[in-house]
Amino acid sequence: MSALPRNVPSSTDLHGVRWLRSSYSTGANNCVETALPRSGPWTGLLAVRDSKDPAGPALLLSPGSWTDFTAAFQS
Repeated sequence: MSALPRNVPSSTDLHGVRWLRSSYSTGANNCVETALPRSGPWTGLLAVRDSKDPAGPALLLSPGSWTDFTAAFQS
């Protein structure tokens, strides 16, 4: 079995996802957005993209990797 990609070239390739951003974000559009793909080969992964480039690439992370990443900022 081949490994899943770690990113997608364009976040528009993730059809039907709902992109969310933190309630702490300002209207300046300078934050990250996250989405949970619910179908296709990316099901179960977390997608992350730059809000300034909504058609740009998206990183794909396992839920555990995202938890570890965000935990680093909670201290």
